[in-house]
Amino acid sequence: MSKATNNMTNQKAVSPQEKAAFFAEFNNGLHRIGRITLVLAVIMLVSVPFIVGAMNGVMPDMKGFLKGFATVGLIYIPVAIVEFLVYTPMLGVGGSYLSFITGNVTNMKIPCVMNAKDIAKTEAGTPEHEIVSTISVAVSAITTTLVIVAGVILLVPLQPILQAEALLPAFNNVVPALFGALGLKYFLKSPQIAVVPLVLMSVLCIAVPAAISQTSLLLIPSGGLALLIGYLLFKKGKL
Repeated sequence: MSKATNNMTNQKAVSPQEKAAFFAEFNNGLHRIGRITLVLAVIMLVSVPFIVGAMNGVMPDMKGFLKGFATVGLIYIPVAIVEFLVYTPMLGVGGSYLSFITGNVTNMKIPCVMNAKDIAKTEAGTPEHEIVSTISVAVSAITTTLVIVAGVILLVPLQPILQAEALLPAFNNVVPALFGALGLKYFLKSPQIAVVPLVLMSVLCIAVPAAISQTSLLLIPSGGLALLIGYLLFKKGKL
């Protein structure tokens, strides 16, 4: 009994400064491991096509490669910057590194993190949220890998079902249905902020259907508008 009491006393004796110092050290370790794994992942992803090309003597013309890269980069570089700025506060340190390495950030990792956050009732930027976010992203990545393995094994037997015409509309609307259900909860929390960007983006996508495929770019004006509305409401004391 005395040993257990001493342990409890030692746990209570930990000061907020010591907790903050431990959390900072923990995050520094995550940054160190995350940067190393990200660099290795980028090197492996980029080097594979060049290694295969060199082995088969079919290296692309660098001028054409750079031209094609510039064309794609004009779209994806701004998208990458916006996604980093928008998603990192939600994912936390560990969750961000895991998400950007394993992929499926928008349609898998973000919904998992937000759902776990609501269940655990954590706040972004806190140690508790860092832990919950990292665990949820890791579980999501493991689950995705297992589902892919099962899908590869069952691809041939399930092919008639997956290609059935009756199911094609459902497959084409999985992501909108997922984010519609997920977003409604947050729209209802702050309707005065959400209604204007939601209406404007909906009208834009209806008037210009091609904009639907550019949702990442639309995050810039819609997110900026939501931040502006939130700031104005806060200054007026209505938020």
